[in-house]
Amino acid sequence: MINIIYAALTSFAQNNLKRKIAYSSISHMGFVMIGIGSFTNLGLSGAVLQMVSHGLIGASLFFLVGATYDRTHTLILDEMGGVGRKMPKIFAMFTTCSMASLALPGMSGFVAELMVFVGFANSDAYGFNFKLIVVMLMAVGVILTPLYLLAMLRDIFYGPENEALIENEVLVDAEPREVFVIACLLIPIIGFGLYPKGLTQLYDAKTVQITEKIRTEMFAIAQNKVPPLPIATTPLLNAPELPK
Repeated sequence: MINIIYAALTSFAQNNLKRKIAYSSISHMGFVMIGIGSFTNLGLSGAVLQMVSHGLIGASLFFLVGATYDRTHTLILDEMGGVGRKMPKIFAMFTTCSMASLALPGMSGFVAELMVFVGFANSDAYGFNFKLIVVMLMAVGVILTPLYLLAMLRDIFYGPENEALIENEVLVDAEPREVFVIACLLIPIIGFGLYPKGLTQLYDAKTVQITEKIRTEMFAIAQNKVPPLPIATTPLLNAPELPK
């Protein structure tokens, strides 16, 4: 939970576009840890889906960061502003990928985070009060995500144009190859959001086996059925003698 909220607040405070996206990635990995720690089939499946989903979303965002830098030659948000008028295609693609990152329904991030939420809430490995606190803090993290992503879009594409940037840089719109790359990433993002079973059925059998093994070993540890570690009965070589 610290990972989700701290990284989200850190991302919100960044003025560098690449660092903002990087801290956003760190925040999203917190949902993966909670899904693994839920010890449920649904939670672990959601964690794997979140890793695949964020791999696609993170790649698309960093690709667009590079495309924006090629045109503006800056990563400082304060030096941008109003470039959406000059680059409407990049603006549309950046907005769509940002919506995927903030878990908009219909995209893979929403399904993954929902599976983690439900999987942890239904876990029998923790008490009710602890689960309630964690779920509430997860909700805070979900609320923080659109705040820094929408603020990022505002700083880049909205507001008055930076006259120095407009005069010194050639702000051409997205080229066909850039649209093709983003389309190749958005197709699975939206596809897994509408039909997540197309991906989860590939690994569900293995995650179920892992969950059952972990739960069995945890139960054995809780019941003190794990054999103790062997204790050496032979004296250590060259060990100093203790005073009598």
